[in-house]
Amino acid sequence: MFKSGFIGIIGRPNAGKSTLFNAIIGDKISIMTHKPQTTRNKITGIKNYPDAQLIFLDTPGMHKPKTPLNRAMVRTTREAIGSVDVLLMMIEAQTDVQPHDLFLIESLNETKAPVLLVINKIDLIEKKFLLPLMDKFRRIYDFRDIVPISALHGNGVEELLTIVKEMLPEGPKYYPDDIVTDATERFIASEFIREKITLHTKQELPYSAAVEIDLFKEDEAKNLIRITATINVEKDSQKAIMIGKKGAMLKKIGTQARLDMENLFGAKVYLELFVRVRKEWTASERMLEEFGLLKH
Repeated sequence: MFKSGFIGIIGRPNAGKSTLFNAIIGDKISIMTHKPQTTRNKITGIKNYPDAQLIFLDTPGMHKPKTPLNRAMVRTTREAIGSVDVLLMMIEAQTDVQPHDLFLIESLNETKAPVLLVINKIDLIEKKFLLPLMDKFRRIYDFRDIVPISALHGNGVEELLTIVKEMLPEGPKYYPDDIVTDATERFIASEFIREKITLHTKQELPYSAAVEIDLFKEDEAKNLIRITATINVEKDSQKAIMIGKKGAMLKKIGTQARLDMENLFGAKVYLELFVRVRKEWTASERMLEEFGLLKH
């Protein structure tokens, strides 16, 4: 009997969803930073077993949206909640149930799938708080199971996968064995650039940047990929910060993104970055659609 199905990962921003996603897939596909709302799109990752295929969906963090960009992100997550076979609700280890946890639990009304509560970052909490916390969550919602993990260190991840696998229905193999994501190389390249922007710039700038890949050309004879990308920002002042003194910031972003690309793609990468001002793009549905962040 072969099992397969789709597993959604939801949680508040910065709960560690992308860290878990990458730990499961075994490759850096979903970008990770210490800043909330880094993930903007739904990203698919495939975990293959001889008798099963687990298809994980990393989603933007659930939050109360205030801008068209944030509304588009939350809509993406809500669509995932309604279309999966198993749902993982991920929270950080803490001493008590928080208001944002109750907000997440409210969103579970939109799913008919069984829900696992995944308590992440257990290495950051004293063990004496963990069992009482699990009991409190059991009284609030009928979770199929509660699994404590540390996504960063890998603790509990294999146990989680075993439980998920058992919960999946019998089904077909949706993807070939050598596929770990259905995200395109262009998309992954743009995400690596956006990750470095988020890590190295401050305040609102990471949230005001959208990356477009203008050229992605492979030269197999030279084992070389040529990539040209444009970083879109909302203000002239942001453009100046993004470029930096004598181009230093843009060079740092480009160098670090290129190294990540070379590691994943297994080829030399020639990366060229440009910065362009697109005023108030985060508030424009037309531009959100153009950047692939809003789908009608």
